[in-house]
Amino acid sequence: MRVRFAPSPTGLLHVGNARTALFNWLLARGGGGTFILRIEDTDAERSTPESERGILDDLRWLGLQWDEGPDVGGAYGPYRQSERLDLYRSYAGELLDAGQAYYCFCSPDALERERQAALEAGRPPQYSGACRALPPAEAARRVAAGEAAAVRFRVPARRDVAFEDVVRGTVRFDAGVIGDPVLLRSDGRPAYNFAVVVDDALMEVTHVVRGEDHVSNTPRQVLLYEALHFEAPVFAHLALVLGPDHTPLSKRHGATSVAEFRNRGILPEALLNYLALLGWSPGESEEILPAEELARRFSLEHVGRSSAVFDVEKLAWVNRHYLRDAAPARLAALAMPHLVEAGFVLAETATARDFAAAVMPLAAASVDRIEQIPARIRFLFEFDPGRARALEEVGRVLAEPGASAVIAALAADLAGAPRLVDRERFRAAAARIRQATGCKGRALFHPIRVALTGEAGGPELDLAVPAIERGAELPPGSGVAPVLGCRERAARFAGELQK
Repeated sequence: MRVRFAPSPTGLLHVGNARTALFNWLLARGGGGTFILRIEDTDAERSTPESERGILDDLRWLGLQWDEGPDVGGAYGPYRQSERLDLYRSYAGELLDAGQAYYCFCSPDALERERQAALEAGRPPQYSGACRALPPAEAARRVAAGEAAAVRFRVPARRDVAFEDVVRGTVRFDAGVIGDPVLLRSDGRPAYNFAVVVDDALMEVTHVVRGEDHVSNTPRQVLLYEALHFEAPVFAHLALVLGPDHTPLSKRHGATSVAEFRNRGILPEALLNYLALLGWSPGESEEILPAEELARRFSLEHVGRSSAVFDVEKLAWVNRHYLRDAAPARLAALAMPHLVEAGFVLAETATARDFAAAVMPLAAASVDRIEQIPARIRFLFEFDPGRARALEEVGRVLAEPGASAVIAALAADLAGAPRLVDRERFRAAAARIRQATGCKGRALFHPIRVALTGEAGGPELDLAVPAIERGAELPPGSGVAPVLGCRERAARFAGELQK
């Protein structure tokens, strides 16, 4: 089995195309096959090296490593279409010699007038065949004289073109509605349908798995396979990925590229897991599966024909699972740019990285994306009793009976106590405040939370309090913004209540 993913380097990698790459990769890995990456860069005006590098980087980030490709080589290269132009010209020459292709001298303006006339008449645009009957000798003479000409394929008349699609079943087209497609443009560059047939055949691709927007291209390709005496691959056309309004997923729906989700803090294993479930089911109730297990279960026969809706909330749910399981040091490294941007990390020192890793458990279980982590731990660095007291939810806590007494007792207890650098010390302090005030449960811990974090909700105090104290003990020059300790926080909040 040999499969391929063949992006055009004209922009960012769309998540719909990433799903196509993933399904090809799963098919190859699950079936012991070869996954090929081919760059279709014959659109010289729009293709860029930067786009190619970005696509390759996003695929690697997702974990979709290829076995053959432009950077790793292989026995069937080159793997960029721009480096295969001689091959396309050679096969076009064979079709010309066999009378299955012909030179077309129609100007772009004339072709556009034809196109507009067909649209105005309510017909699908189709080449009229104006150059089809030109004697080959005359056409060759005009080309030799330097006249610009494209090469068109002579589509056989009065026949159906049918192919079996693993996802869609038998698909049939009337050759009469296809028109004679361009094989080579007048500048010598190949048209998509021609280049893809030559490439897939010469690279011995056995299964072509791609989006359903290519279904209408397939009959042209089937005819070219026949004309060139190539064996056609197995076809499988995937339904498109839609937005919530059931239109093709696009910018108006928000983030659509792998790079955007990556920058917002979606983990690669989460995005890969979620994309695998768009239009395919592993056959059991599990939805959280590692790549290896997805590959083991994957089959084209279980890919659905209906379009899948990209659900950002479901992706967030999957990402939360992987965030909870991720190593704190890894999360800290991923969150570091966001922590620097927020001003919480001043320099990426070893101490700063260690501290960031230590506080990741505060946030990982309650955020959807890495970019949300700074907001979750903001209380460590920003403490203002006056501003906190003005918050409606904090005001409700302070209005409860005994709240002021708990905060006063907390301030008094911490004034002479060691820092609460672990949960045992915090629990011991809470027990002393309970004994001193008679308050317990919510009446005890809500005022403590308000006094130490300035917030009415947030991470568990067993985690938050030691994190505050560890931050307060960091030396100057640690690379971490100053953190006010619990002793100082309690004293300031108690003082605020006395105003």
